[in-house]
Amino acid sequence: MGLTSNKVLALAIALGVLLFIGTIWLWPRLARRSWRAITGRVGLLLATQVAVFASIGLYTNQAFGFYASWADLLGQETEQGVVVDHDVLKGEKGPVKVTDTQTVDVPGGETPRVGGQIQKIQVQGRNSKIASPAYVYLPPEYFQPQYRHRTFPSSVVLTGYPGTAEALIKGLHYPQTAHKQARQGKMQPMILVMLRPTVAPPRDTECVDIPGGPQSETFFARDLPDAITQHYRAGKKPDSWGIIGDSTGGYCALKLAMHHPDVYGAGASLSGYYKAAQDVTTGNLFHGDKDLENQANLMWYLEHMPPPKTSLLVSSSKKGEGNYKDTLKFIDKVKPPTRISSMILESGGHNFNTWRREIPASLVWLSQRLTGGSDVR
Repeated sequence: MGLTSNKVLALAIALGVLLFIGTIWLWPRLARRSWRAITGRVGLLLATQVAVFASIGLYTNQAFGFYASWADLLGQETEQGVVVDHDVLKGEKGPVKVTDTQTVDVPGGETPRVGGQIQKIQVQGRNSKIASPAYVYLPPEYFQPQYRHRTFPSSVVLTGYPGTAEALIKGLHYPQTAHKQARQGKMQPMILVMLRPTVAPPRDTECVDIPGGPQSETFFARDLPDAITQHYRAGKKPDSWGIIGDSTGGYCALKLAMHHPDVYGAGASLSGYYKAAQDVTTGNLFHGDKDLENQANLMWYLEHMPPPKTSLLVSSSKKGEGNYKDTLKFIDKVKPPTRISSMILESGGHNFNTWRREIPASLVWLSQRLTGGSDVR
């Protein structure tokens, strides 16, 4: 049974309850001063606490999508990684390989022309030599005959670190929200390319081209858009591409839109920060390259580099978020032609519940700034 299985969670809860009941039932028998009785009491208490904490941990992981599998939890995940593959993908003519399809959890979702479709893909980066899985949401219009000659705007959707791409579907409900907003006429149909920024797990690369290491920024700025436009009817110009993410993904979204306005016409950051993290999960990102380090500091970038022609959205909350003051500073530093918008909640923590409140308006904002859906091939 998988780490995110409901059966595993139910088993852990049941075990915790049984151990709690067993502790109460057996405690009178163990109320002696012998070493066996003491060992029994310690064992029961320890086992009960382990079961309770395991239940809490499993539930939290399901709610926030930190780890997708036991291998991911133990650092043994092998599905993703940095590879050098000069044959791209064997048996494939392009850099995208579709490995699975699934329906969208909306009314009529079993029919692509009504609910759209989610495709699990493997992307091979020609320039970065990075391979990464992703999920692509195709809106219903993509399968409707009247749209067969039209391209669609696209948005890259990033998780935080470590995060799982599945959480963007099951926890944050991006496809369902996009479908609902489009049905209500609040946004245009849009392709969503959903993945985590951790393209060289378990390392957190902060979407940086690391000297002598993973070229993560190149993957997101060049390889991923190129791969998607080759395989799907997605527009190629900057006004066809947006990027959005939460936490680490939010930082990456801002940085990629600022560094590459020729690729991303808009970037939205939900609870993102403004300077690349450097800790045990990132390792040495810059290897003494001060210019590279400065470029990864978005406050420095706004002060010292020409303002990029792109649109940015930042979010925070007055109570519950640690980035509130920095967000206000960031807004003040933005100069034309960069366009800046903000979403400030009165209260909201650094969690899925807050981001679910922000995603509908954020997708509408992206849609309003992307006009690539009008292109005709």
